[in-house]
Amino acid sequence: MIEATLADLRQSATFFKTNQVVHIVNGRKKEDIGYFVPNILKNKFEAFLIDLEKDEKRKLLKRVASASAKDVVGDGTVDDGIK
Repeated sequence: MIEATLADLRQSATFFKTNQVVHIVNGRKKEDIGYFVPNILKNKFEAFLIDLEKDEKRKLLKRVASASAKDVVGDGTVDDGIK
């Protein structure tokens, strides 16, 4: 991984020819801004993001199922079948 500043982005001709992930920081404030992922790594990065989203959805569904299981079903209502 390469570290670059915002000033380096002005030299975009050389900046965008990289084949590594670039960590972009604000040179003055020394704050993280983000990452640049080159086209070479696009497919792998998109697959990683899809897996990350699936994990987040799975965690949320587990929380919903857990909360539903703890919810008492009263008279005249129908159970949702989640156990």
